[in-house]
Order: sequence, then C-alpha cells, then structure tokens
Amino acid sequence: MAGKYKPISLKGVKTCKLKSRKSKVRLDEAGTPFNKGEFREFLDSLPEILAVRDFKAIVSAVIKARKKDRPVVLGMGAHPIKVGLSPVIINLMERDVITAVAMNGACVIHDFELGLMGHTSEDVDVELCKGTFGMADETGRELNKAINNGVKKGLGIGKAVGDYMLKRKAPYKHLSILSAASRLDIPATVHVAIGTDIIHMHPEADGKSTGEGSMRDFRLFASVISSLKGGVYINLGSAVILPEVFLKAIAVTRNLKYDVKNFTTVNMDFIQHYRCRENVLRRPVISGGSSYALTGHHEIMFPLLAAAVMEKINSESCS
Repeated sequence: MAGKYKPISLKGVKTCKLKSRKSKVRLDEAGTPFNKGEFREFLDSLPEILAVRDFKAIVSAVIKARKKDRPVVLGMGAHPIKVGLSPVIINLMERDVITAVAMNGACVIHDFELGLMGHTSEDVDVELCKGTFGMADETGRELNKAINNGVKKGLGIGKAVGDYMLKRKAPYKHLSILSAASRLDIPATVHVAIGTDIIHMHPEADGKSTGEGSMRDFRLFASVISSLKGGVYINLGSAVILPEVFLKAIAVTRNLKYDVKNFTTVNMDFIQHYRCRENVLRRPVISGGSSYALTGHHEIMFPLLAAAVMEKINSESCS
C-alpha cells in the first residue's frame, strides 16, 4: 500500500503577490513604546496582592538582571507580532533590556511580511477554501532564498533572515524584530518544525538548509541559556515549540556542567497551557529560581510589562 505514494512535487504551485493579498494586520495598527509619564503612579495605586505582586516581582527581576549584566531572553510565538507588539519588543532590544530573542517558524513569516510590506496575516478561512493559503510569492521565494543562502554562509535562520532584510533595505524594516537583532548584534534564533510553516509549501524550500539552520540556532540558543543564572526567560505566546526548545536547552547545558540555576521564568498567554506550565514555569526552577504566570491578552499585558520596566529604569536614572 505504501508503495503507491510518492513525495508530492511542488513545482506547479501557483503563487500570488503579497501586495495584493488581503492581510488582517497592518502597520498603522501597531503599538508604540511607552517612554515616560505618570505610569508609576498608576502602578503604585494597584493592590499589593496576587497578580499585581507577581507583576511587580517580574519587573524587579528584569531590572535586577540587567543591572548585573544577566540576560533577559524573550521566547515568542507569532501572535505577539500579529497583535502589533513588534515596536514594543524592538524598543526593549534597543534599550538593552531584551538581550536575546528566540522564535518559532511562524514568527519569521510575519516578521518578514511586516518588514517588507507593512502588513501581514492573511484570512486563512477564505484563502484555504480557494487553495491560495500561504501562497504569497515574495514570502515563499525570498524567505527560502534568505535561509538557503544564509546557511551556505554558515549562519542560522535568525541571522540569515535578519541580514537579508537589512541588505534588501525592506521599506518597513523598522518593524522587523530580526532586522533589529542583526542591526544590534543580538542573538536571534528560529526553531522550526518542518511542515508547519507556509514557506515549506513552496518549491524553493530546502529541508536540508532549514534543518541545518534551525540546528545551528538551537546550539546558539543553548549558549544563551547557559548564562541564564540570575537572568530572566519570558515565554510570550508559544504553547508548544518554545517551551520544548527551552527545556532541551536547559537539559543540555546542565549536562555540560553549566550552572544554569537560580533564574526567573515568566509565561505570558491568554491561557496557561500544559507545556508552558511544566517546561517554563515548573521544571526548570525545581533546583532554584522563581516563576510567574501572567494570564491575559498579549496586546495589553506585554505593553504593560514593558512600560513598567521602562518607567522604573527612567525613574532610577533620574534619581
């Protein structure tokens, strides 16, 4: 029975122009970073109980980590980009708060489209019924080219795509987290499950390059995690891939005798999923550390956290 099936050919795939594809997320909907104002008074007015206490503990952990030159690592799914958080995240990178970023494969898609066209996120229901879902020409062709060529140069996927965006002079590259990472020389890693992302449906996709690039990024991510003692790891909107990758990075670095203990982990999501609870909040800190769950909409909760951190930094720099 199995003998009658052969790998499907992607040569006949029909694409469409990204510019003409209807997108649900546009640049004019993106958030803007909070700088300074009266936010501290608002924070001080909150009750000192439950989630507020956790929220303030996270802010303190981030500030303490950066004061001691310890890493603050953001692991993220694609949803934060789709709800307009890229400028907020990039601002934290530029202000030396976020020191490393780890993404799943979907993040790269939306980061690239937003940086190239200023819009992203197609209507899956409509496009899937028409047989055109995931078939934007530029996304499939250029991203695979960036990955394939970057891997040939010895790069991982994150660096390959970030460098490509900068070299291409994408008109909205200021909205691209990967572009910012390349510009700022911040580690940005991409962790891919083959077959999960739309660019895998295009004929330019090369599994060897994608796999090699993602493996390089895992090793780079593990290097970042090896120095996590005293730092903070934030999981933002990844329910499966990043919690699993984070746990394996913890495992391999401890196996190699790095002192990866006594750090803070945070999970931010609308629902607290099993893997996030176990692989981010519980298992990594059994031997030392703290963990916090912030439950709520990304587009509200993460800007609040970013604003609280920046307000505290600004207030301390003025005192």
